[in-house]
Amino acid sequence: MLIKINGEEIDVAEGSTIQDVIAETNAPYTPGSIVCLIKGKKELEKNINKFKIKTNQGSIILQLDESEEAKPIVDVWKSQYEDFVDLDIRWSTSTEVAIGPIVTDLEPTHDEFKYYEGDVVLSLSSFSNESTHLIMIKENTTNVYSVPPYNKGIFARVIGGKKTLENLTDNDKVTGIEPIIERSSTTDSAAADLSTVLEEGNELYTYISFDIDEDSPICVEHLFSIIKDGRIKVSFDSESFLGFYELEGLEKPKEHTTQRLRGTMTIRNTGNGVGKLYIYRENRVLTPNHTTVGKIVNGMEIIDIARENDFITVKSEQQRLMLLNKTQAEATKLLSEAGIEHLIDGLVDDDAIIVEQNPKHTIDILREGQVITKAIDKEDLCKIKFVDNAPRSVRYFKYLSGLLENPVGSIKVHFAVPGMHIVIFEGDKKLAKGLVPENNPVDKVIRGQIGITNMASKSVGLIGIRFEDNSEFGPTAETFDATNIVGDILSDYDHIENLKEGVVVYVTESNNES
Repeated sequence: MLIKINGEEIDVAEGSTIQDVIAETNAPYTPGSIVCLIKGKKELEKNINKFKIKTNQGSIILQLDESEEAKPIVDVWKSQYEDFVDLDIRWSTSTEVAIGPIVTDLEPTHDEFKYYEGDVVLSLSSFSNESTHLIMIKENTTNVYSVPPYNKGIFARVIGGKKTLENLTDNDKVTGIEPIIERSSTTDSAAADLSTVLEEGNELYTYISFDIDEDSPICVEHLFSIIKDGRIKVSFDSESFLGFYELEGLEKPKEHTTQRLRGTMTIRNTGNGVGKLYIYRENRVLTPNHTTVGKIVNGMEIIDIARENDFITVKSEQQRLMLLNKTQAEATKLLSEAGIEHLIDGLVDDDAIIVEQNPKHTIDILREGQVITKAIDKEDLCKIKFVDNAPRSVRYFKYLSGLLENPVGSIKVHFAVPGMHIVIFEGDKKLAKGLVPENNPVDKVIRGQIGITNMASKSVGLIGIRFEDNSEFGPTAETFDATNIVGDILSDYDHIENLKEGVVVYVTESNNES
């Protein structure tokens, strides 16, 4: 049986489930994400109420009449609109433009009716259904258009492109007609279970893909950072947009600003909600507070049906050139495939771990055609297992170190005294404002734990590591009530105790339990 998956028609076995088809076609899909199932083209088009008629002079937008009286003609239009493609403008007068003819099953009437500017009519010229024309009214008129006995033959109104309509002559032609997909068009589709058995004509969508806006390099990198493990999580849904708020609060500059059309992706660059990602289901007005970062090119059907807390599989048409936490050899291979020159500053070993790259942003790397990387021995990369019960403190650490956006971050030694068995790293009092006590030590602090001074102390925001167990003071030399434990170091960290003030320690998140 024939179905479509992500817009491509394929033949699958009867009784195939969504899971079967994803496996058979190797369609992009991250487990746990939603998929969108539409019963078929007619199921989708029955909800469409706008069409774009393309001509060599420009486009004209029609909005269908949704009255019960017009339904028989609307149904004819939906089933036969493609027949008007490639036809010439049959005639153009001061009051009307006609396109045709095509053949329909409609029956004509002989009645005269009053029509108004913008009315769109199916007319059976010479009282013949073999001469059915589409007529767009330019000025109010009274005429006998041999229309079918429904709604005076009116099935739509012109709501856009009136200048194009005025300019059309019988030397012009229709180059295309397409339904305008809006969110309301997909309201009958559903986020389906993978065990759902597919039927002939079903359409399945498993992922979204987007083109990046090359005029917004910093905010595009922010967009890439929001995508984790090939998917994004919906934080908020409304009629006009989906919101993704995982990196809210990370300030980004104003870059390229465009109209927020359906499918546009933006990052809020100022004001309340800075750092949030938005994907638009409907057109919104232009605003300087949103930087455009991309445009959805596949999978808007998933955007239309997604709800709060849903996960969506994401694929960028441009691969992110993020080299941090890769080996030098891995980076060289990736960059070679992208046609980018790899320059190395410092340690050149193939298995050394990259901790810095310049330029930092994918778009800038592509523009310059090269990138410089700095790497360290993999034993020197500090791997941290973060706790689950100190969310504010963990976010603070990740924000301060850069781990919120990158796979490798850094912290700088602020205070180190030999023999004290602790090292304290620089914090940010402003960023740490409101860092309430959470996950305080109870009996003792364990060697290798990382702690942060909370707002119970004037030194709020400092980060520390303790190199021996202690039953009195935390990793930042504060009392337990002023200490929030955020995680444990899983890698070898003894060398950190001997570091001097100002030295940078590179950190990464580990998901290993031990």
